[in-house]
Amino acid sequence: MFNAIERIAQDLYIEFEKQYDLSCKCHQCKEDILCIVLNRIPPKYTSTQKGELFIKALYLDPQLQSDIMRELMNASLIVKDNRHHDPV
Repeated sequence: MFNAIERIAQDLYIEFEKQYDLSCKCHQCKEDILCIVLNRIPPKYTSTQKGELFIKALYLDPQLQSDIMRELMNASLIVKDNRHHDPV
């Protein structure tokens, strides 16, 4: 069983990181950003092959991609102002 949104958010984070100059790209900040995003986007759980097909369809949903990218932007600003480590 897994949350399909988590995989999609991780993939979109890679694109987000390429497009925007993040103040910190360390593992901790990345994880913090993804946690914030995953807490704000409703989960989509699956455990079957049929569910895997559903996940592939989710990847193509432009509204979902837009929602996740918006949340990535908001989360990156939150993490920038509230890091769990000293500035690098």
